[in-house]
Amino acid sequence: MTRLGRVRLEGVVKRHGTFTALHGIDLDIAPGEFFALLGPSGSGKTTTLRILAGLEEVDEGRVLLDDADVTHREPGERDVAMVFQSYALYPHMTVEQNIAFPLKMIGTAAGDTAAAVRDAAARVGIGHLLARRPGQLSGGQQQRCALARAIVRKPRLFLLDEPLSNLDAKLRLETRAELRKLQRSLGITAVYVTHDQEEAMTVADRMAVFMEGRIVQIGTPKEIFLAPANATVAAFIGTPAMNLLPAQLADGRVQVHGASLPVAGHGGERRAVTLGIRPGDLQLAGEGDGIDARVEFIEDLGDNVIINFEVQGQRLKSRRDRAQGLAEGQQVRLSFEPAAAHLFDSASGERLPTTA
Repeated sequence: MTRLGRVRLEGVVKRHGTFTALHGIDLDIAPGEFFALLGPSGSGKTTTLRILAGLEEVDEGRVLLDDADVTHREPGERDVAMVFQSYALYPHMTVEQNIAFPLKMIGTAAGDTAAAVRDAAARVGIGHLLARRPGQLSGGQQQRCALARAIVRKPRLFLLDEPLSNLDAKLRLETRAELRKLQRSLGITAVYVTHDQEEAMTVADRMAVFMEGRIVQIGTPKEIFLAPANATVAAFIGTPAMNLLPAQLADGRVQVHGASLPVAGHGGERRAVTLGIRPGDLQLAGEGDGIDARVEFIEDLGDNVIINFEVQGQRLKSRRDRAQGLAEGQQVRLSFEPAAAHLFDSASGERLPTTA
């Protein structure tokens, strides 16, 4: 039978004593999808992954793989493979023995095991390291060994718990692209936990954003970036994060830090709001227009710059291709295109729907 790898969580609740780690999680992950669980530390994403793996019991709800209820099945009965943050390699075994271990546990014939190990090692670029032990490998090579061990028996579900967090920045960038390519070539369903939103946005087909044991938004990276469901998601997604300012909405304009600026899609409304502007959308305004600001400092990243402005005790960031002749301490005015404004209810934090 073809293993499709569809994943569903229905109303999953997890408690640790009086603390509720997960408050009724619902998820539906399609076969072959690369799905990221994104959120800050303690938000419930790793607990969700461990429940999928069978390493944690649920207190309420169901876990389904390809429509079969596996809620109370042991990890070995689920046909899933997991890559841990620490890699969890056996130090006394060679790379070849580490990769072969899952096949040995299910009694695969020696000839078939050797061929499968060579194939898995080749896929992650460590075919020349099979005789070494983990202590003789770099961090990146250990991570590749852990990946090969996970894919060697071609599971229907591939679970990854922050697998790149122990790598340096350059290797992390290279490896996440290779990881996406590997998942595509295998056609396997992957669920990937990370607290790094840039990482999630570059590898995932879709993602779920976790906050305090709840999923607050599910969508493609582009959908979540362009229309965050609330101010908390808006502040979490994007590098640098979205600028959020207290404002008053009245008849299609926002009153913010002494300026009155037009916004699109909110004509006729009057209410207190949180105004969100992405750093890439914050612009310099003409004389007499916009929000009064002072250039606080400039971060030169080589191919672009991040300009930090101080506005009445609040820091705003703008990402530009160049510094536009600005200098620290300079007084300027800031504005944005009306369609670039994100408005959130000031009390609930929820995104305000736009009107025609």
